[in-house]
Amino acid sequence: MATHPLWRPIAIGSNAARQSQRVAFRQTEPGPPQAYDRRWEASFARVRDLVASALGSDRTVLHVGSTAVPGMVAKPVIDVDLLVPDVLDEQAWLPKLEAVGFRLVFRDAIAGDRHRQLTLGEPNTNLHVWQPDAVEPRRHRLFVEWLRAHPEDRATYAEAKASAVRASGAVRYNDAKAAVVYDIYERAFTADPNHAHDPHPRP
Repeated sequence: MATHPLWRPIAIGSNAARQSQRVAFRQTEPGPPQAYDRRWEASFARVRDLVASALGSDRTVLHVGSTAVPGMVAKPVIDVDLLVPDVLDEQAWLPKLEAVGFRLVFRDAIAGDRHRQLTLGEPNTNLHVWQPDAVEPRRHRLFVEWLRAHPEDRATYAEAKASAVRASGAVRYNDAKAAVVYDIYERAFTADPNHAHDPHPRP
């Protein structure tokens, strides 16, 4: 069976499980999903410039998540991927980011990728720090590109978000929409002309 190099098995409940890795809480709560706001792109530019002022302009800083998809319903939080040479060498990058307002909230690994998550109060931001060989940032870019090009999956994902909000209290928001995210990835992998991928239906 052919498998796309970015495929990962579905991980229902993974967001709830990672809460034990939390080291602090975010400055600003996300709030509920809302209609796409054109100002989110300008907010990302502010975050990118802030990271550049702290670490230099040669860092890879990418706008990911739903706020990077025009027309997509999203919580008003800018998701950003930052690549650093060594995530574990925190002294090389963390104090500089904290000095410009970021706060470390998670030290963990996601599907084997070393990961740190920081937040910023204004604009409300999730800054995800990875190493250059990490798979997860590549998955993020593929997901954004797919949603930008496929309005039917934007609608499917928007409904999953609405259902996740309705399920609040029973299951964490990201876990509640994990099945739909997995299915969208499956379609993106199957359609990728650069890699063979046989369907991997979720259990």
